[in-house]
This record gives sequence, structure tokens and C-alpha cells, in this order.
Amino acid sequence: MQLKLKNPLVVFDLETTGTTISQDRIVEMALIKVMPDGSVEEKCRRINPTIPIPTEVSLIHGIYDEDVKDEPTFKQVAKSLATWLEGCDLAGFNILKFDVPMLVEEFLRANVEFDVDNRKLVDAQKIFHLMEKRNLTAAYKFYCGKDLEGAHSALADTQATYEVLLSQIEKYNGEKVVDLLGKELGVIENDVNTLHALTNKKMVDLAGRIVYNDKNQEVFNFGKHRGKPVAEVLQREPSFYDWMMKGDFPLDTKRKLTQIRLRNSFG
Repeated sequence: MQLKLKNPLVVFDLETTGTTISQDRIVEMALIKVMPDGSVEEKCRRINPTIPIPTEVSLIHGIYDEDVKDEPTFKQVAKSLATWLEGCDLAGFNILKFDVPMLVEEFLRANVEFDVDNRKLVDAQKIFHLMEKRNLTAAYKFYCGKDLEGAHSALADTQATYEVLLSQIEKYNGEKVVDLLGKELGVIENDVNTLHALTNKKMVDLAGRIVYNDKNQEVFNFGKHRGKPVAEVLQREPSFYDWMMKGDFPLDTKRKLTQIRLRNSFG
């Protein structure tokens, strides 16, 4: 099948140092330009982000500081990239929430004009979610083969969720669970402890502002201290604790932060 295009369409994906648009940077770009005549041009290159790549992020995309230290910065390639993208519409997976904002932010930092207002943006994730619903009604139909009557009433939703859970365990019992990189996370079993371990991220607080890294250390999961051990930050920058306690963070986050602070006898 060939896409019907009036303008070239660039399908692209970014690997980055993290997910905070204002602070993180691009480390790799892959772009496929599809022309109206069906011809295709591909580009893929790594970028020196000029900031460290957190280890937990490198473990996901496989790109480490050493891999990009000799690569050009985004500022060095920005003008030629903007020229290559001129007149092109953009497509990708989850580009509306992440890739496009990140790309625009990088162009702005480089002081290179890159306007998306007159471009068509196509997000394959949006189409996926529109066509393949991922709500309780869809899950009930998929796992239990039934239509959910009275959806969004507490009792109906709760009963349906219980049936879905039972059907999931029956359907997947004994099957391995792997992540997007093929790493085995465990096996589905009729056991609450096992299911808990598989479905819960290693979060310290419920909002996920503090998480455990691969060394089982409590690290910040946002802002300028993303990936840094909480204990080290609180020791070196005591005012950060006061800033968080006065800030608009959940009470649970503040409680866990205080527990870490007291455990390490800061202040």
C-alpha cells in the first residue's frame, strides 16, 4: 500500500536523556521521509546531548555517554535538519505528547526556526487508541466475551474488573512476561505477590516522584535531580527538601521524602 500524500511525510522517533521536555535532550534521531511519488529516504544519527544520560535511561535505549561523546550537538545539525524537514508533514508514535514538543524545544534552544503550525501531524498512537479501546468495557469484552452493562457505575465496574482479573490469570497462567526490549520480567501466576511484582513499578511514593534505580537506591524521578540519589541531594542541597515541602507535591511524596531525610539524619 502507498500513502496518498500531497507533501512529503517524515515518520520519526527520538531517543532522549529523559522525558522532561524543558530539561532533557535528544541522543538519537531516526527519520524516514516518504515522498508523494512513493520514494523513501532514511536518516538515523546520534546526537551529543551535552548533558549526562542517566544510567536507568541508557538501560532502556542502549545509548551511553561514551557512545555520543564524539557526535555533533543538536545545535550543530539544527540548520541542515530544518532544511531537510522543510515542507514536510510529520508522523510517529506518541509524537503529539512527546517527540514533536521535544524536537521543537531543541530547535528553539538552537535558535533555528522550526514551525509546526502549518504542518500536518499524524500520531499512530492516537489512531491505535481510537480504534483499539483500552478501557474496562473493551477488556471485559475481550477477556470475558460479554458486554458491560451499566459501565461507570461502581458496582458494575468492580464486578467486571474481578471477572477480567480471573480471566487474565486463566488465560496467561504460566506465560512469561517480557518488556519492550525483550527482558524477562517474570511469569504470570495465580499468586497475588507475583502479580503485584509484575504490575507495580519500583516507586517509592505513589506519584512516582521518587523511584528505585537498578541499584535499589531511592532516586528523584523529575527535574534537575532526575536519577540522582535522594540522600545525596538532600545532603548536598538541604534547601531542596524545603522547596519540595512547600511546593505543590502530594502529601504522600512529602511523607516519603521526610522519611528518607530522617533515616539519613539530615537536618
